[in-house]
Amino acid sequence: MTQIEIEQNGAVLLAKITNPPQGFMDPETEMEVAALLDRVDANEDIRSVVFTGGMPGVFIRHYNVGVLAETAAKMSARGMQFDTSRSVPESPYHVCLRRMTESPVAFIAALNGIAMGGGFELALACDIRIALDGDYDLGLPEINVGLLPGAGGTQRLPRLIGEGRAFEMIARGRTVSPAEALEWGIISEIVDRDVVARGMEIAEELSRKPMRAFRNIKQLMRRGLDRPLEEGLADERTLFCDVMVDGEAMERMSELNVRQRDIRDRD
Repeated sequence: MTQIEIEQNGAVLLAKITNPPQGFMDPETEMEVAALLDRVDANEDIRSVVFTGGMPGVFIRHYNVGVLAETAAKMSARGMQFDTSRSVPESPYHVCLRRMTESPVAFIAALNGIAMGGGFELALACDIRIALDGDYDLGLPEINVGLLPGAGGTQRLPRLIGEGRAFEMIARGRTVSPAEALEWGIISEIVDRDVVARGMEIAEELSRKPMRAFRNIKQLMRRGLDRPLEEGLADERTLFCDVMVDGEAMERMSELNVRQRDIRDRD
């Protein structure tokens, strides 16, 4: 069974993730996310991608712990030991999340329900997160089964909401509701009814933005927290000039100067 159903509407892809009965992520999910990213990379007309869950109330429950337990047993039987002085290579899923953060395409998580562990980490790798209103769990509770977030959670969540709140969530294995997630800045919006329609609306808006400007903004902001301020400011000055000479930017500036456009116009 194909887990990710893809629909294309102009410059926007909608990816619905379905893996019944529990809605877990597994190696097949990883492969299909990678294939989706290959499709995005091969088509310059695609500007935005919306991820959502195909099962009612489930975005991605979490990674299949049965699969993790089997892998753990094999590594333990081989006497394998691990230390940060010798890094473990990226898995296919790690590569997917890195590709998303480095891509000039906008990725939006339209959370329609529960998202924990690896599913929540997919949302964290997206550029924008919105959620359906409701009483369900979002977070990284891996410590409750003796694990830790292994696909970017310990790194991306503190960058998003600050070290204090992120540490409290992860160390306690505590999940939050959509309302708490909004209050803490994990998501930017709660939607009363059709979260997919709202995600598509945002994606379509982003797809109409000047491509070079969006690409450079994402690059600067994604890399900024990992580098000294001076380096980020230098790149910002350089990429500001890069967009100034872009044809679309020059046309829009001309329109503003003759009062055919207002700087607040979002299209």
